[in-house]
Amino acid sequence: MVKDQLGRTLQLNTIPQRIISIVPSQTELLYELGLDETVVGITKFCIHPTAWFRQKKRVGGTKNINLETVRTLRPDIIFANKEENTQSDIEQLTGICPVWVSDIQTFEDAMSMIEAVGTIVGKQTLACSMTMKLKSLQYTSLQKYPHSISTLYLIWKNPYMAAGIDTFINDMMRMAGFSNVIQQQRYPILEMETLKQLQPSLVFLSSEPYPFKQKDIDALQQIFPHAQLILVDGELFSWYGSRLLKSFDYFSALHEQIH
Repeated sequence: MVKDQLGRTLQLNTIPQRIISIVPSQTELLYELGLDETVVGITKFCIHPTAWFRQKKRVGGTKNINLETVRTLRPDIIFANKEENTQSDIEQLTGICPVWVSDIQTFEDAMSMIEAVGTIVGKQTLACSMTMKLKSLQYTSLQKYPHSISTLYLIWKNPYMAAGIDTFINDMMRMAGFSNVIQQQRYPILEMETLKQLQPSLVFLSSEPYPFKQKDIDALQQIFPHAQLILVDGELFSWYGSRLLKSFDYFSALHEQIH
């Protein structure tokens, strides 16, 4: 028996031989753990790795899972996430096979997830090696950027939405030397008047879930005349699997852009 990050107990008698992942970042993690033959289903948003995106059976989107497709794949386990997947989908999928649900708000949560998934799929040594390297990168980053720059991280437009303080993005910002100007929880909607009252030194426009472009920088520069606006790779701030191995080099490159 194992417990997921919601504290739910799952009955697993053997190492799963047929896995479905309905979380893009966890799908990529399974790939990096060498489970090419074992993973039988992913979502249409599981774009990494490219080979899996092209070849693996898709079971719908992260928030609208095709239950019949899942049943035909006969999974031994499904890897899901509290935020990315809906409660109703998770409840229905639990009727098909055990569903291991992650709940990630911090870097430490992500490390626990990687090690737990590695243990479940029989790749504990490889997973622990990955988290050891990530923890070393985390320590170096925290030492490198002791002084935080006030930053607004936008994830959506019409209406504008930002990453709040109890999100994984917020924790990644902290480690990368960026102090979140938003003190609300989750992903608050920001009215124009609220935006104008904020005085960040930086405004990050994420590539996902809304794909901000240069035209958005031009429009927002009028609202933030004294801030530097930068298009950022949302995956490297919000994907909590093996892609984190690329995040810290990206943060260093990002600091080189800042003036």
